[in-house]
Amino acid sequence: MVESQDSDRQTEPLPGGLTRAAAEGEPATKSTPARGGSGSSRPRGRPRSFDRATALEKALLAFWEHGYEATSVSDLTRVMGIGAPSLYAAFGDKRSLFEEVVGVYDERYGSFGDRALAEEPTARAAVERVLREAAEIYTAPGHPHGCLVIHAAANCTTPEIEESLRARRNANIDAFESRIRAGVAAGELPAGTDARALARYTGAIIQGMSQQARDGASREELEALAEVALAVWPHARTDGDYAPSGPSGWPGRMRRGVDV
Repeated sequence: MVESQDSDRQTEPLPGGLTRAAAEGEPATKSTPARGGSGSSRPRGRPRSFDRATALEKALLAFWEHGYEATSVSDLTRVMGIGAPSLYAAFGDKRSLFEEVVGVYDERYGSFGDRALAEEPTARAAVERVLREAAEIYTAPGHPHGCLVIHAAANCTTPEIEESLRARRNANIDAFESRIRAGVAAGELPAGTDARALARYTGAIIQGMSQQARDGASREELEALAEVALAVWPHARTDGDYAPSGPSGWPGRMRRGVDV
């Protein structure tokens, strides 16, 4: 799985004698003679005969498993069960398909962080929940382990994709920083807390959890890692500033201003 997108598009066989322009939905410049040789034109292509949502889900799993660069167009057509002309007509090129896949991934698998930041009463409770849910999602059966947005960037040489994925990761760090600053302003965290450093630390833990999940770490092992990570979290200012959240038994909760 090392072919490039351009190589795939140059070598992918196009059935029925279609030109690449025809396969990608560009207007035809010449009419095709009818079988009887009358010279009349006939409609190009056939109605879509596959379920688009199912094909998109299969593409998502392929990109998640192998990353952007290592997933070729021929790989995609094979797992999606469609030909190259159908892929180009329904999704555009490989880059467009990947951008759509990332959007679906964010909605279905990657939105737990935004929810935690919005719903938890404190920054620490939000980060605790993010790490706990990351440990669960990154190791869940039924899909590749780790995070697609983190893994797909590995060995990526397509500048637009590389920049898009970097922007998403940086946006996550910015969201952590914003929530931490709000915690400082509320008196939940010490006034001298370095919000940017703490946000980057949180991002580094999550990215490391993704890679370790791909390397075989279990949910329990990632939860133990999260416990260690939370041990450096700045203490709440007063006894009543923090109320523990999450299910019973989750380690690293803070009660009465101290880690337990």
